[in-house]
Amino acid sequence: MLSENLKALRRQRGLSQQELADRLNVVRQTVSKWEKGLSVPDAQLLMKLAEILNVPVADLLGGPVTSAENENEVASQLARINEQLAAKNHRSRLIWKVVAWIAAIFLIFNTLMVLLAALSSHLYTTRTTVEQITFSEESQVYEIK
Repeated sequence: MLSENLKALRRQRGLSQQELADRLNVVRQTVSKWEKGLSVPDAQLLMKLAEILNVPVADLLGGPVTSAENENEVASQLARINEQLAAKNHRSRLIWKVVAWIAAIFLIFNTLMVLLAALSSHLYTTRTTVEQITFSEESQVYEIK
């Protein structure tokens, strides 16, 4: 895949991400995203990358491209890679949403349990206090036990 090939070829040539980014007139983070598989370069940058790394575009993409000079073929292969990345990112976002919902439900449940415990404790304290107060009719005095 492009990300692994790019990283391996860059290292083989002894280039840092910053040096490669400077030659392509992009920021280092862009090269990092390409190598992590989070995004892909457009067709023109891909051709410039192949030129800098002195390899055919097909070697960068890791698949058979009959005519590396044909921008339409390169663009269609990049579109497929982008679709794969979009599906992967969609799954990641979905997983994070599920995790967030579970965490929110857990937090709400625990908050309700704490409130219920506090209310229960308050009601228990009120009942025991009332039960301990006795009234003596002879002396007309309230006695708290």
